[in-house]
Amino acid sequence: MVRAIKLFILGVILQGGYIHGRHKLTYGVDLDQIRWLGVLQRIAIGYFLAVISEIWLVNNNLVDSPVSFAKKYFMEWIMAMMITTLYVALVFGLYVPNWEFKVKISDPTFSMPISLVEMRTIHCGVRGSLGPPCNAVGLVDRVLLGENHLYKNPVYKRTKECSINSPDYGPLPPNAPDWCLAPFDPEGLLSTLMAAVTCFVGLHFGHVLIHCKNHSQRMLFWLLASTVLTIFAFLLLLLGMPFSKPLYTVSYMLLSAGVSGFLLLLLYYIVDVIHIKKPFILFQWMGMNALIVYVLAACELFPTLIQGFYWRSPENNLVDITESLLQAIFHSKQWGTLAFVLLEIVFWCLAAGFLHMKGVYLKL
Repeated sequence: MVRAIKLFILGVILQGGYIHGRHKLTYGVDLDQIRWLGVLQRIAIGYFLAVISEIWLVNNNLVDSPVSFAKKYFMEWIMAMMITTLYVALVFGLYVPNWEFKVKISDPTFSMPISLVEMRTIHCGVRGSLGPPCNAVGLVDRVLLGENHLYKNPVYKRTKECSINSPDYGPLPPNAPDWCLAPFDPEGLLSTLMAAVTCFVGLHFGHVLIHCKNHSQRMLFWLLASTVLTIFAFLLLLLGMPFSKPLYTVSYMLLSAGVSGFLLLLLYYIVDVIHIKKPFILFQWMGMNALIVYVLAACELFPTLIQGFYWRSPENNLVDITESLLQAIFHSKQWGTLAFVLLEIVFWCLAAGFLHMKGVYLKL
């Protein structure tokens, strides 16, 4: 409980809008606009649900067979299925009416630039829509959290309907739909419920690790679970439920859990069965200090700090110069940016290794 609360509070601080990220040497947030949910908050909620189920729903039966294994943990599986059923019922059962949102626009008629607030209307009146403007996931967040507290730069702004630079962010194309300007939280309440089910999948894989004492048994159970999850993901896709991370659809949850299971199986075989460990030492270091790497790198605290030191103009800083140099070397913005990201990953792996050697770990 305490760890979940700490994670949630840290997430609000890092992703609530107080820190403005790269290219903006400012900080601070209007509490009327603070974003309550984010990646760490989602992890906190999933962790909390998994922990209380592990404490309250698991009996003390001895596990000596697959049947006794199922009897010990079947209540956790039922809880995961109940959460999934609730998600599906709300996504396909809730009526999404027409709704309005505020958008700031610039008025060029004044000598001094000013921003005006204009109301835009999204016409829905449907049930079961999985598109950007009229889905129940956004409806739940608008009703329970409020429009002001949602993410202002959602990923659908990179679609062809909303960006002339698609699949990147960019100016609106002519006749762009109004929903391109609407807020939407990819880590909202309803999608976070579905994401929490992946924590139950992780619990299952951990239970197999605990109760199966040899490699072949563990790998067999993991292979079966991953295969079943992946098959059901594609069955749901064929039935019309797309793989959507912003909505965290059931099909996406099953696919991500199944693929993660296959990757775990592969890495377990390489590292623990045939003992090829050295090529993966960087991942081990990063895993030992995953939280500090996420805070400094993914939340852009470290790049923002470095950008604070510049030569004459804010654009002349080490971070931007390095990225521009790589783009020039590769004669491509996309490939140069990819090289910059890979360089960042290697840097943080080495930084995590340095912290490991010094015995420094950030825990909550």
